[in-house]
Amino acid sequence: MADPIPYLDLPAQLRALRAEIDAAIARTIDKCSFCLGPDVAQFENDFAKYIGAKHCVGFNSGTSALHIAMLLLGVGRDDEVITTPLTFVATSWAISYVGARPVYVDVEDATFNLDPALIERAITPRTKAIMPVHLYGHPFDLDPIREIARRHHLPLVEDAAQAHAARYKGKTVGTFGEISCFSFYPGKNLGACGEGGALLTDNDAFAARARSLREHGSSVRYYHDEVGFNYRMEGFQGAVLGVKLKHLDAWTAGRRRVAALYNELLADTPLQLPLEAPYAESAYHLYVVRHPRRDELKKHLEANGVGCALHYPLPLHLQKCYASLGYKAGDFPVAEKAARECLSLPIYPELTDKQVQRVVDVIKDFFRH
Repeated sequence: MADPIPYLDLPAQLRALRAEIDAAIARTIDKCSFCLGPDVAQFENDFAKYIGAKHCVGFNSGTSALHIAMLLLGVGRDDEVITTPLTFVATSWAISYVGARPVYVDVEDATFNLDPALIERAITPRTKAIMPVHLYGHPFDLDPIREIARRHHLPLVEDAAQAHAARYKGKTVGTFGEISCFSFYPGKNLGACGEGGALLTDNDAFAARARSLREHGSSVRYYHDEVGFNYRMEGFQGAVLGVKLKHLDAWTAGRRRVAALYNELLADTPLQLPLEAPYAESAYHLYVVRHPRRDELKKHLEANGVGCALHYPLPLHLQKCYASLGYKAGDFPVAEKAARECLSLPIYPELTDKQVQRVVDVIKDFFRH
């Protein structure tokens, strides 16, 4: 058998940057700036400029950033936040952490993102925000959702955890809502060597309070204005992210190259391929195909040395932890069907054309037999 093709090859990325990362971490050690510090501050400044936002506040995870976003917007007990059932659970955790209720809306069949046509019917007097996700790195349709939010005087939070460098109508996502949140989990397009996240905003008051809340509710040491959290980004992660940010555009181009090759080579298969909407330039955090025989195809790929993954096999409204919300199977049929059929193929900038061809050959072999 040929060499296995991993679903994600982080070692390949790190090999190329090892000397640069080692030097950055060594400087952090020399400065003993382990919690926040100059490396984090520099990354916050650089990432804010990259996205086009006024403020970037670094956190220990994207989940923490989303939690703080809810607090900044005054979302609390018995409030409601409209979001998607087809994403990683952290989006809903942030709503639950403040005692509010996630209110789910089904997704578009083409992009898997929140369906703008279904949002207004989910709005109630208790709705306090709309928080869609740029799923798999593909921007959700911002214009109609922003208009709904404006018409109902609701803040929009962009969960951009998977969408570093994605663009909507030519503009980088992360600047369309009152707040946007990113994750730097190691497998993300811009990943730390550990956990990390960020909250971006143009609102001065939001940024100041976010900085205080992440550091025990304190803006002056040992003086605590409110109950806060230990959500600080580590200095090491700021240093690593500062190195990696310089390569993000090249990596995004590499992901788009791989996606384009998949699109070409898989066009004659029974798979439903990812659609890139006319308004979007996807960052292709994931390359997700669909087929009713997804589970069989996954086994076939793995048996032939090709890594793959499921994102996400059980929608959030059907998770045991959210049984109390009262949703049932059939409530969001598009999301449920996607969860049954979706399969993520290997995609990363270091993936070669030869490796892509092999993935395609294994898939075609499955459908021949």
